[in-house]
Amino acid sequence: MVQTKLTTVSDKKKRTITKAEELAKGQREISVAEFFTKNRHLLGFDNPRKALLTTVKEAVDNSLDACEEMNVLPDVSVKIIALGGKEASVADRFVVTIEDNGPGVVKKQIPNIFAKLLYGSKFHSMKQSRGQQGIGISAAGMYGQLTTGKPVKITSKIDPKRNAMYYELHIDTQKNEPEILKEEEVEWEKDHGTKVTIELEAKYVKGKQSVDEYLKQTAIANPHVTLTYISPEKKKTNFPRVTEEMPAEAKSIKPHPYGVELGILMKMLKSTKAKNLQAFLKKDFSRVSPKIAKEICDKAGVYEKSRPSRIATQEADNLFKAINITKIMAPPTNCLVPIGKDLIEKGLKKEIDADFYIAVTRPPAVYRGNPFQIEVGLAYGGDIPSDHISRVIRFANRVPLLYQQSSGAVFKAILGTNWRNYSLSQSKGALPTGPLIIMVNIASVWVPFTSESKEAIAHYPQIIKEMKLALQEAGRQLSIHIRKRKHAEHEEKKKSYIEKYLPHVGIALKEILNLKQTEEQKVEVNLKKILEKHRE
Repeated sequence: MVQTKLTTVSDKKKRTITKAEELAKGQREISVAEFFTKNRHLLGFDNPRKALLTTVKEAVDNSLDACEEMNVLPDVSVKIIALGGKEASVADRFVVTIEDNGPGVVKKQIPNIFAKLLYGSKFHSMKQSRGQQGIGISAAGMYGQLTTGKPVKITSKIDPKRNAMYYELHIDTQKNEPEILKEEEVEWEKDHGTKVTIELEAKYVKGKQSVDEYLKQTAIANPHVTLTYISPEKKKTNFPRVTEEMPAEAKSIKPHPYGVELGILMKMLKSTKAKNLQAFLKKDFSRVSPKIAKEICDKAGVYEKSRPSRIATQEADNLFKAINITKIMAPPTNCLVPIGKDLIEKGLKKEIDADFYIAVTRPPAVYRGNPFQIEVGLAYGGDIPSDHISRVIRFANRVPLLYQQSSGAVFKAILGTNWRNYSLSQSKGALPTGPLIIMVNIASVWVPFTSESKEAIAHYPQIIKEMKLALQEAGRQLSIHIRKRKHAEHEEKKKSYIEKYLPHVGIALKEILNLKQTEEQKVEVNLKKILEKHRE
C-alpha cells in the first residue's frame, strides 16, 4: 500500500517535469518582423484600402526626409497601376512606385533599410523628422510580400558618375533579416535619387481617407515640394511648389533631463563615457551647466565626482527626484522646423478656394522633456460648404493624419474651444458649423502617437493646451473677419433698399421743387453720392 503511494507521487512528479519540458520546446524568441506579420493592423495595414494609403505614405515620408537632409527641393512622383486588366474601382492588386530626387542609399544599406524592421537612423535622433521608428517602408514591403509573394524593388543612385544599384528583396520574417533575390548595377537617367516599387493587394477608393486626399494635404503642409501623381485611373495631377525656400535644417539635440524616466537614467549612467557624475549630467543632457549639475548632485546627496557606473539604484532614484525639483532651462528649439505662418497660408491658398485665411505658429513648449510647436491654419468661406460641420485636417511633422480623427488630441482641443465666441455656430460636444477648414500641425522631435500606425496624437495636457491657445488666437482673427463681412453685407442690404427708392425720391423732389427733367437726374446722382459718402 505504501509502495503504491510512492509510485503515484513519483509518477505525478515525472508527469509534471515532462509537461514543463514539453512547454519549453514550444517556446522561442519572436522576431519583430514575425510579430508584425501577425499584427500588421498595428502598422496601418488592417484593410486593403488603408494598406494602399499606408504604403504610399511611408514611401513619400522617406523621400521628403531624404531630400530635406540633402538640402534639395523635393521632386516626388507617385504612380499607382491597377493590375489584372480591371478598372481601378474594382481591382484588388496594384503596383505602387514612388520616385524621388534625394541623395539615394548606399549599396550596403539598401537591404537593411527596405527589408528589415526597426532599422534606421531616426529612432535615436533628437530632431524633427517624419519617420521615427524605422518600421514604415520595410513594413510596406513586408505587406506586399505577404499578400502577393512579390519582392520589393529598389533602384538607388548616389552619384551622377556611378551607375544605380537595383535590388529585389524579401524579408525573412523569422529572423527579421533581408533576403537578396537580385542585385545588379543598372543605368538610370537621374543624377541621384531612389525609386521603390511594391506590388500589393489593396483597394482604391476616393474620399477623405484616400491616397488622393493624402497627397493634396501633403502639398498643403509642404509648400516647398513638387508632387506628381498618376492615379490608378491614369489621371495625372501636379501639385507644384509655391516656394523655392527650403525649410531650415533641424539640429539634433541631447535629451532634456525633465523627459528622462528613472530606468532610462540608470541605463545612461551605466553606458556614459563621462568620468564623473557632474560631467555626465553636463555632457549627456541639454541645458545642464556645471552649476546646475552640482546643484542636482547636492540635492540628491550624491558626490559630484562619483563614477556614474558605480551609482547604486537608490542614488539613481535620488538623482531622478533631484532633477525634477531643480529649475532647468527649457530645451533648445533649433531641433524643430515648423511650417511657418506665411507658408501655411500659401499652402492653404494653393489647394483650398476660400475668402479668408489665417495662420498661427505658437512659441515652442515642452512635454516630457521633448520640445514641440503647435501651428494652426484656418480657411473660411469661398467654395467651402456653409451648411456642414467644419472640416479638420491634422498633421504631425507635416505628415497628414487621415484616420482616427475623433480619438486624438487635435479633436479634443477643437471640441474644447468655444467657437461661439468667434461668431460661429457650435452644438454642445460638436465641431463648429460653417464654411470652415481647420488645420493643425504639431512639430516635435518625438510625436507621441497613440499607436505604431501613427494615426492620432496622444492626449498630453501640455499639447492640448498649446493647441487650444493657437486655435483661440486664430479664432479671434476669424471673428474680426466674420463681423466685418456681416457689417458689409448689412450695409449693402441697406444701400440696395435706398437705391431702389432713389428714383421715386427724385420724382417727388421734382414735383415739389418744379424741377426740369435734367435737374431731376442731377438730384438722383447727388443723392447717390451722399449715400456713398455716408457709407464710407
